[in-house]
Amino acid sequence: MRRRTCLQWLAAPCVLSACAKAPPLAEPRLRLLDVLGGDDTAGYLRASAPRAFSFPADHGPHAGFRNEWWYFTGNVDTAEGRRFGYQLTFFNSALRPPDSPGLSSAWDSPRVWMAHFAITDAQGRTHDAVERFTRENPGLAGANDGRVWLEDWELRFGDDSRLWQLRAFDAASGMGIDFALRQLKPPMLQGRDGLSQKNLEPGNASYYYSLPRLSTGGTLRIGGQDFNVRGQSWLDREWSTSALAPDQSGWNWFSLQFDDGQELMYYELLDQNGNAHPQSAGNWSSRDAQQTYITPAEITLTPLATWTSPAGTVYVTCWELAYAERRWRVDAVLQDQWMNLSLPYWEGAVDVSDAETNAPLGRGYVEMVRV
Repeated sequence: MRRRTCLQWLAAPCVLSACAKAPPLAEPRLRLLDVLGGDDTAGYLRASAPRAFSFPADHGPHAGFRNEWWYFTGNVDTAEGRRFGYQLTFFNSALRPPDSPGLSSAWDSPRVWMAHFAITDAQGRTHDAVERFTRENPGLAGANDGRVWLEDWELRFGDDSRLWQLRAFDAASGMGIDFALRQLKPPMLQGRDGLSQKNLEPGNASYYYSLPRLSTGGTLRIGGQDFNVRGQSWLDREWSTSALAPDQSGWNWFSLQFDDGQELMYYELLDQNGNAHPQSAGNWSSRDAQQTYITPAEITLTPLATWTSPAGTVYVTCWELAYAERRWRVDAVLQDQWMNLSLPYWEGAVDVSDAETNAPLGRGYVEMVRV
């Protein structure tokens, strides 16, 4: 009998509606290695060799892989200078490989979907996060024809792939977004030509690209109040069947947008001792979108401050990051940007400044995930 992933088991009681925002979890209901591990791969496609990317087609779904996600983060401000960070992410996981028998009914689903939505209010010193789960059929979630959705949370992109729309409203928390985004730079192909190898096991990799700079404007709602905002967003796209190995304990991910028009992505995979894994990698994008692959030997991360979650996990909330004779300080806008969800992790808005002068240089997002 094929082992079901934790995501599939967790979604079973939530097939008809969104799961409510949960109180602090004593134990996570999802395990990272169950979702992204490599022991349930029979019948699925693997990310095993570089491929040619094509847009806008690759903004859409990729049948045959076990996991896929669309990951938006961004920093936006009102005209008066009130700042917010936001995250809206759509994940899906296949329930069975593509060569399995056909659907038994209109309610039978090939995939289960999860979405995460969070807003950080820098002035109000709050960070709120909610999640939803549902099966795909009949039309509860999916991806096709320039649209990705889970119930009434959705993203849309046009035929030229440069224009995007994001919409999500959560009645229980009183928060929402209705954003229009415009692509300002070409895609960054992460890893080697878009093949992001996570460890030495063949096929433990993802196809991975980013849109590192998306101008963003629209309405953000928090506490039932609407704000007109403008700013910058970042999109990460990955699809894979397996990624992490048992000797890996998670990752630290940085997406930094500098005021001078350059960007840095660094994905520090962690071994079981919490040290940088050799397959960690990054990408530097210049003003004219020239991209430079980054190895772990070329970058240094020094923790300067930490925050401990109610579950007892320690997260770094201030780093010194050094790369190519540059030294930056990366500071969390709020210490507590903990995603207290079924798979708990830390993800939030950060400021980037010169490590010596403290001069502000940019903004970004940091994600820290542990098994």
